[in-house]
Amino acid sequence: MRLLTPTEFSRVYDCRQSAASGPLVLYAAINRGEPAGVRLGLSVSRRIGSAVIRNRWKRRLREAFRAVRPSLPGGNDFILVVRSGEPPRGAAGAVAVESLIGSLATRVVGRRGYAAALPVPRPAVAGPPKRRR
Repeated sequence: MRLLTPTEFSRVYDCRQSAASGPLVLYAAINRGEPAGVRLGLSVSRRIGSAVIRNRWKRRLREAFRAVRPSLPGGNDFILVVRSGEPPRGAAGAVAVESLIGSLATRVVGRRGYAAALPVPRPAVAGPPKRRR
């Protein structure tokens, strides 16, 4: 299962539970409304490189997540954000990404207060200030 809509992404980001290591940042939130599965969202910006590199990252992350998914705690939503760099290559790269995802997820979910974390409300976005005449 995947996170697809902007509301799902913003809910996870608003919980402000994250861990970072190397080129990855993992955001997590408890999934209170869905079945007890684990869902993933990916964020690979244009800063990372061309479409070829971004898609390579996404393929690598999806495959690593499939391998790690059974060991992750159920009922959580995760977002993986790529900060920089080329995607790891080969079998050693795949194992490295899998272990990195697993360790980041355990670090975030194992934090004290994670289960009680609620989304922080965003302030209302005001338009540009009015001009005085």
